[in-house]
Amino acid sequence: MTRDLARMTRRRFLKVAGWTGLAAALAACGLGRGSPSALPSGAASLSATPSPSPTVTPSPSPTATATATPGPSLREQIGRMLLVGFRGTTAAEAAATIADLRDNALGGVVLFDYDTPTKTPVRNIVSPVQVRALVAALRDAATQPLIVAIDEEGGQVARLDPDHGFPATIPAAALGARNQPTFTETYARGLATTLRDVGVDLNLAPVVDLNLNPTNPIIGALDRSFSANPDVVVAQAEAFIRGHRSIGVQTALKHFPGHGSATGDTHLGVVDVTGVWQQVELEPFRRIIADGLADAVLTAHIFDANLDPQHPASLSKPIVTGMLRGQLGWAGIVISDDLQMGAIRAQYGYAEAVALAIEAGIDLLTVANQQVYEEGIVAQTIDIIEGFVTAGRISEARIAESVTRIDAFLAARSG
Repeated sequence: MTRDLARMTRRRFLKVAGWTGLAAALAACGLGRGSPSALPSGAASLSATPSPSPTVTPSPSPTATATATPGPSLREQIGRMLLVGFRGTTAAEAAATIADLRDNALGGVVLFDYDTPTKTPVRNIVSPVQVRALVAALRDAATQPLIVAIDEEGGQVARLDPDHGFPATIPAAALGARNQPTFTETYARGLATTLRDVGVDLNLAPVVDLNLNPTNPIIGALDRSFSANPDVVVAQAEAFIRGHRSIGVQTALKHFPGHGSATGDTHLGVVDVTGVWQQVELEPFRRIIADGLADAVLTAHIFDANLDPQHPASLSKPIVTGMLRGQLGWAGIVISDDLQMGAIRAQYGYAEAVALAIEAGIDLLTVANQQVYEEGIVAQTIDIIEGFVTAGRISEARIAESVTRIDAFLAARSG
């Protein structure tokens, strides 16, 4: 998931020059410290007391008592497929989300430091102590293992920044220019330690888009890409992932099938890459998946008529199921970019976008509540998807597929 470009022009970000001192400090000293829910089933077994025989007096036979454990309802399964942004820095302020965790089996939340709809510099993050308490309250309310996600790429996309009392971060472009995987892994271990210490367990990073267009307003211009060279991108991303895994924090490769050649920002509207996207943009995804270092993959909203003449990548079955799962062999969870972004809203209603994303093969639907804010979006989305199931457009088996992949993702976290 990417940061709204409007925010980029309004908010003061960490200067790239600030990473130099951090690099020296990291080089001088080592960093780091080195249960999924099941789908229960079963039927009650009944035991009958035998009738007396006319010739034998039977011994009393114990009555078996078997209590069937009900499996999760359809609505609970759907709730687990949602990764939702919310407002509030305390449990009291986030009461609506606390209720969604308890009543709607909400599966994941994503934290932000800035509220784009109101242009307010406080959303979920004030200080390390405050974030830790907020996340603890969310986990206490959850009815299943909760995914707590954040965009902590480094540099200009870092929600936990020095303004809020967190350590400085390094942009991907600087790590790629240095191109020392050992340094990157050590740095990433420290970054992941910061996340783990406040209860975040999924970093929506690294960006593995190739920097094929350095003026790309949402990737290259913000120093979010490691390099235009796929070898550098793979080496840096894998080191970044290893550092996170050593601390027990999962990551997500983004933005599939590659956003680096684009000329526009999908937060604002449709971005057509038909004339610029290249097959080489698949290479980082292909190689990292083949090396067994992918935890999750997050899709882009880019449109390429050569890949799918009808839908952008996040809503495209040929791209998500055909390319990512079929061609690249990815069997894990796929996360959508924010389904409220301009690239989607400009072409589809929300309900249709949700249906298309599930049909495409998305497992975790991101609703950041950052382009627009809808307090009741969790129940609304569950109602929408349940309606599609009732109407026969989406099968219960398709919902169960995503829940199974989410279970496997959670199991890998603790494995």
